[in-house]
Amino acid sequence: MKGNHLVIKNTSEVVTCSGFKGKKGKEMSDLHIIPRGAVVIKDGMIEKVGPEEEVLKNLPLEEYEVLDAKGKSLLPGFVDSHTHYIWGGYREEEYSWRLRGDDYMEIMNRGGGILSSVRKTKAARKDELYNDGMKRLDSMLSFGVTTVEGKSGYGLDFDTEIKQLEVMADTDRDHPIDVVKTYLGAHAVPKEYKGREEEMITEIIEKVLPVVVERGLAEFCDVFCEKNVFSVEDSRRLLTKAKEMGMKVKLHADEIVPLGGAELAAEVGAVSADHLLQASNEGIDQMAEKNVVATVLPGTAFSLKEKYARAREMIDRGSILSLATDLNPGSCFTESIPLIIALATLYMDMTTEEAITALTINGAAALDRAETVGSIDVGKQGDMILLEHDSYKFIPYHIGVSTVEKVIKKGKIVYDKEDQPCVIR
Repeated sequence: MKGNHLVIKNTSEVVTCSGFKGKKGKEMSDLHIIPRGAVVIKDGMIEKVGPEEEVLKNLPLEEYEVLDAKGKSLLPGFVDSHTHYIWGGYREEEYSWRLRGDDYMEIMNRGGGILSSVRKTKAARKDELYNDGMKRLDSMLSFGVTTVEGKSGYGLDFDTEIKQLEVMADTDRDHPIDVVKTYLGAHAVPKEYKGREEEMITEIIEKVLPVVVERGLAEFCDVFCEKNVFSVEDSRRLLTKAKEMGMKVKLHADEIVPLGGAELAAEVGAVSADHLLQASNEGIDQMAEKNVVATVLPGTAFSLKEKYARAREMIDRGSILSLATDLNPGSCFTESIPLIIALATLYMDMTTEEAITALTINGAAALDRAETVGSIDVGKQGDMILLEHDSYKFIPYHIGVSTVEKVIKKGKIVYDKEDQPCVIR
């Protein structure tokens, strides 16, 4: 590749998802499509985008690598804004437990769920976590993901939480996908802290956060604000302290019961609140007013056989809504972006256009990245996907199967299904 100089021409359409901030309401339906568009990427950044005739006029093509899109659809790379991709071991047995009717909190309370992954992650070596994490990122890339959020939270102690964050940093360094790191030390309450959740929050604030901040190990601080996990009061204290220390904040909110997590997200100025299956109308409205991104995770509801978050109502009430996979070893073991889009369109009353917006510019907004990724706009990173088909509408139509032919990261082709399914590092 000529210095990350790339021209993409002969597309059927360039689906730009244009914008530099999260989109609300009817804005989510406008994908800003350019028929027979072309894109110029120079030094990894988008230099031109528009109708092909205008973009290529007087352009010295000999200075660029030229990608003939052969009449196919070009979109921004997907942004998966909620995953837990670094963990040890698996929880396949729990799937059969759920099939027989055991609910998620019951499994968790008897030592399964998150606490099971905590034990296995503590026992795992860093190289094991790294190798598994790289394989998962490879799979995400094949689905068109170019930016992903990774959460810790399978340690619940100083050493293992730091280990997870360090492994994320290593995978971020070595893999084409950009990794946004989130510290989630308050993901569950281990047995030794049952009934002493306030003490656990204090220990996180006094012993862990200072190291995370000093070493730059995470950009975000997250908390599982839920009944029998961390209360609104404990969550408020943690997130407030994290912000004071210079971190951005987000939270798992109102997943199992309507606890008031959405309202707390608006109160503390969170970048996003995630899950929201039981969020109140008041909480949704307050988040919309404060521009807190509502990240909904249909794969988790699907896997747990729960009701889906009220995505249609959230959009209609003015929310900035994003979609994410919630890839994790228990409640949602999938990185399939097309499955998430299919679930959103079939069961959450979202249009295909809204779902695409939710996984591009709004996913970027959920990670405070809307000014740099999530759309095909001049000045942003050259992160894009070329589909096998001439229309973005094939993405939900081919249910659960990737229609991504090529992935372009900062102007380089880093995945190519057409020649040979492989990741090019």
